Amino acid sequence: MTDGTERVWLVEREYSDKGLLTLVYATPDGERYMQSNRSSNMLQGSGVTAAKEATADQLKPVDDPDLRERYASEADRVAENNDPDDEI
Repeated sequence: MTDGTERVWLVEREYSDKGLLTLVYATPDGERYMQSNRSSNMLQGSGVTAAKEATADQLKPVDDPDLRERYASEADRVAENNDPDDEI
C-alpha cells in the first residue's frame, strides 16, 4: 500500500473459554502477522472483516515455516473469496 500500510488477511480465529476472541491477520506471503484479542461483547457493534491495513510496526515475523505456509494458504483463500471489508 502506498500510505505505509500493508493489507493483511484473516487467517485464524480462536475463542477462549473466558469469552475472548483471538484474531490473527497475516500478509499474503504468510511471512508476517498481526494478532488482536477482543471480548465477545465487543463483536456486537463491530464485526470481523476479511482484511485490515497494518503498519510495519504492528506486524511480527512468522518463524515457523509450516505456520508461514498455512497462513499464506489461508490468506490466499480468504482474499479469493472475500472483499477486504466483508464481515466474516
